This record gives sequence, C-alpha cells and structure tokens, in this order.
Amino acid sequence: MDTDLGRFATAKQNQVREYAGTLTNKVPSIVWSLFDAVRVDDWETATNLGARLSKASGRYADAVTNESISPALRTVIWPPISEMIGTYEQFHDWDNKWLHRFGREIIDSIPKGSIYFGGTDPGRFIISALSESHGEGKPFFTLTQNQLADQTYLEYLRKMYGNRLYIPTVADQQGAFQEYLADAQQRLKDGKLSPGEDVRMVDERVQVSGQVAVMEINGLLARIILNKNGGRQFYIEESFPLEWMYPSLSPHGLIFELNAKPLAELREDAVQKDQDYWRHFTGELIGDWITGETPVRQLCDFVDKTYLNKDLGGFKGDPGFAKNDEAQKCFSKLRSSIAGLYVWRGEHARDADEKSRMERAAALAFRQAYALCPYSPEAVFRYTKFLTYQKRQEDAFLLGKTTLRLDPENASFQELVRSLNKGE
Repeated sequence: MDTDLGRFATAKQNQVREYAGTLTNKVPSIVWSLFDAVRVDDWETATNLGARLSKASGRYADAVTNESISPALRTVIWPPISEMIGTYEQFHDWDNKWLHRFGREIIDSIPKGSIYFGGTDPGRFIISALSESHGEGKPFFTLTQNQLADQTYLEYLRKMYGNRLYIPTVADQQGAFQEYLADAQQRLKDGKLSPGEDVRMVDERVQVSGQVAVMEINGLLARIILNKNGGRQFYIEESFPLEWMYPSLSPHGLIFELNAKPLAELREDAVQKDQDYWRHFTGELIGDWITGETPVRQLCDFVDKTYLNKDLGGFKGDPGFAKNDEAQKCFSKLRSSIAGLYVWRGEHARDADEKSRMERAAALAFRQAYALCPYSPEAVFRYTKFLTYQKRQEDAFLLGKTTLRLDPENASFQELVRSLNKGE
C-alpha cells in the first residue's frame, strides 16, 4: 500500500463521516467497506464496490443495477467517495515512479495559497492525493473545472473551502447557464457553433446538450472563481479547450498558469523556458532526440519500433514509462495542450514574425506529444490538423497511418486516415 494513498483514504473517509452526520438518510454500509478494501489494497473488492456505489448513486441513467438508489449518495458525501474511487484507479494503473514524479512536478511548481484546476483524472486525483491536505487546501486549493456545473460538487467545495474562497452559488450557476444559452442561440442563428456543439431550436425554444455545452458552462463558472478570488494565483491543467482562457494562459511546466489579465503575447523567454523544460522532461521519458527539425518519418519510425514492435533496443528513455499506457497518455495530452496554445497564439498573432515563432513552437511541442503517445487522440488529431494547415498533407497521412497500425480497430483513426487520404 502506497503511504500517500493510505493517508488520502483516511482523510476522505473522515470527510464522508463528517458530512454524513448532517444527513437524515443512512449511508450504505458498502461505503465503509470500500475504504477498508482500499486500505488493504484489495483491487478486485474495491473496484466491485466502487461500481456498485456509482450505480446506487443514481448518476448514471443507463446503468442497470439491482442496487436501489441511495438518497444519501445523491448528497455532498458523493464527491469524496468518487474521489476515492478515482484516486485508487490512478494508483493502480500508473507506474508508481512516474505517478509520484507527475504529482511532484505539479505540486512543487505551484505557490502556496494558489487555486489549481485539475482537468484530467490524473491531474485531479493524483494531485489531491499527494498534496499535504486536499481538504484543508494545503499547499493550495485543488478543484476540477469539469464538475462546476454539478450543484453537489459546488456544495462540496463550499464545505471544504467556502470560508476562504468564493465558490459559485446556485444563482451563479443559473446565470452561467442562461449566459451560455443566450450566446449559443445567437451563434446558432449566425451559423457559428463550435464543432460538436449540440444546439437546436425546439418549439421556438433553444435546447443544448452534450459535452461541449457542459464544458462551456463549467468554463463560465471557472471564470467566476477567477474573478471573485482576486489576489490569488491560478493554475490549470487543460481538460477541454476553452476559448476565453487562451489569451490568459502561459506555459508553466506540465500545466498552465491562468493569468488574471490577458497577455499581449507569449514572450520569447517564456517560450524558451517551456522548450527547455520539455526537452529535459521528454529526454527522461523517451530520450533527448527530438528537435524542431525532426522529420515526421523519423517520429513514425520511432513509434513503429518502440510502441508497435515493443523493441526497446537502443531506447534512451525510461523503460517503466515505455510500458505504461497511463503515463504515456497523460504526458502526451499535457504537451499537446501547450501546443494548442501556441497554435491559438499563431492564429491571433499581431504580425508575421510572431505567427512564425508560435508555429515553430507548436511544431516542436506536437512532435514531442506524438512521440510520447502516438495513440493519444488529442495529440494525433491536433497534430494532423496542424500539418494539414501547413500544407503538409503527406506527413499528416503518414502520421495517421502509423497511428492506425497501433490501433487498427479504432473507428476514429480509420476515418481520419480515410479523410487524409482523400485530401479532405
């Protein structure tokens, strides 16, 4: 049993007991059984209990279960339970060395008293578990932007941090929904909806659904937290790209700093610092061989040898990383997110020199992201789109074919290769 995981399990169980004392509905006994199973590292029992609790929470409409819905699990005790389930999965799936390295890289980089948004499961759960105290906000306050539209999650944040931070109210949540609704209706009328955004008019009323809508509302609530907690520094691990954030983002190690005001540009020293950091970090993971001039063909040859054929002969990186899917996906997504910021900056550049500088930074970051995990959807789709934009259709097609060899049954990758082959 990892000592950090055991400490976190005790803290989350204590939170559940504290919150349960205010409830009129009884907490199911399997909640305590879950924590017992985690503490003795009984993976099979813990995951079975976690699945039963998830279904009994009633949060999954398509779940078929013999468990009756538990009213207690629909209250503020659910977030710490779900955090325990998610955290245990991370500790089970990751290479332990890189799990702790990931956590320490982020935790040690963030000043005390800051507010941090964890956008992925590792970025939320691992950071919460390895922090001195998630519940007390030590050394900083850890939230996820992915659940801000969930009133139960906001209530949970208010219980933990409400005496020190401004957490959006029910009125704030309703206001964010109405703001998004009005904006989406206008963009529907103007034909300017984002890709994947599900907005339609039904009986003269606008209806929205899907991940894009939820994340846009989450983003509006994150902006309220930013605006209402002046004087604190903010950091974010990207989950879903949010347009309003891009002007205020700057690279910060594995993640971003979310600045209080938009930045006129990303200065050359900031970009160089980012590139130096990632050159060293990717060097540890897969070897220090990627430069701004590395051809796509060389990337694809590396992918075939290392990921497809599992041949580590001559591999200059860490064998534990090369064998761990979770670490590969996580670090690749983080690097492709930073590449996405450079792409946005290039698209909004003030002059040709800035545009060229940002595109060169994006190209290097995409190379690194792809080599770290060539089957990561974020890296593959963002990189091929970038190559196509640069009129490098053959490189984009080669990249897509290489990825498809790793996952030949993936329908999304199949469609990507078909579209690239047709030059769409």
